[in-house]
Amino acid sequence: MKMGRALMGGLYVVAGLGHFVISGAYERAMPAYLPAHHALVLVSGAAELAGGIGVLVTPTRRAAAWGIVLLLVAVWSANLWMAQHPELTPGVPVWALWLRLPLQVPLVWWAWRYTRVVAE
Repeated sequence: MKMGRALMGGLYVVAGLGHFVISGAYERAMPAYLPAHHALVLVSGAAELAGGIGVLVTPTRRAAAWGIVLLLVAVWSANLWMAQHPELTPGVPVWALWLRLPLQVPLVWWAWRYTRVVAE
């Protein structure tokens, strides 16, 4: 569990940083019906950073894991939008955009596991 938690934390920290480093790419992929694309990209990036760091720290692990679960559920519609509008993400294969949708199920499960494990 400790190695899995470290991997999860690292993945979300890297993903969160991506929202700040290449925010334009994330903004282009945002659903048209959502307002304030730049702000939402930064907020979701901060949430990923907080979740990634939080799962590494025992006192915040459960709350951070729940935050990651909620974040994954919240961004699912944006991932569906990306799959339906592949022209917004040139260079990303369409199959990868569609594969991303069912892959969120094991990601949610992975984070959910840490909502139940307090100490290691």
